[in-house]
Amino acid sequence: MPRPIRCRRIERLPVYRSFSPDDITAAESVQMTVDEFEALRLLDDEGLTQEACAARMNIARTTVTSIYDSARKKVADALVHGKRLLITGGRCEFAPVEIKQHIMEKGSSTMRIAVTYENGEIFQHFGHSERFKLYDVENGKITGEQVVDTNGSGHGALAGFLQAAKADALICGGIGMGAQMALADAGIKLYAGVRGSADAAAKSLASGTLEYDPDAHCDHHGHHHDGDCGHDHCADHHCRGN
Repeated sequence: MPRPIRCRRIERLPVYRSFSPDDITAAESVQMTVDEFEALRLLDDEGLTQEACAARMNIARTTVTSIYDSARKKVADALVHGKRLLITGGRCEFAPVEIKQHIMEKGSSTMRIAVTYENGEIFQHFGHSERFKLYDVENGKITGEQVVDTNGSGHGALAGFLQAAKADALICGGIGMGAQMALADAGIKLYAGVRGSADAAAKSLASGTLEYDPDAHCDHHGHHHDGDCGHDHCADHHCRGN
């Protein structure tokens, strides 16, 4: 019986997940997984050795070699044969995120709400959020508040940031499909398409009266921002095997 595949640790989702030839409208597609993209990013963009890449992705060096070879063949196939390159899916988990500022302690019965935050209002583009406001809720009432800076985390890394901040729910405006999937994999309930006061929205959610749009998307760039890691994440970081 084959051993289960260990989840490959990623630090962020791809900002751009689709690349197409300009002069071909009906091109065939090549699918690269997010962990293959991460290996390319670490080895070719950051210039890491395979040993260092393996440590960052929490896998064996031989696995890095295999993933990297597969990724490069897919890039070559797309470039040489004019195919569309899609980055999606894979067996991956988010690397732990270090939050530099102190986060208020969270009680065992506390619900923690995070809101994309700018000047008291709900910031409308999740992937560009520079700060969140956290609200701790117990028995339907807000018991604590704190504004936290994202430390430059962007796009795919924000889901990991919220997970590290122990958020249970997120209130935001527009958000990409990949980020929605990442939040779901992190166990964070999403309330999108909300505008106005961050404080008012948090109070409404705490009381169970928040109005939101489950179909709200962030398509203002037209380049598939926020990435997409499909449905094959390893939930709760409980992966085993090699």
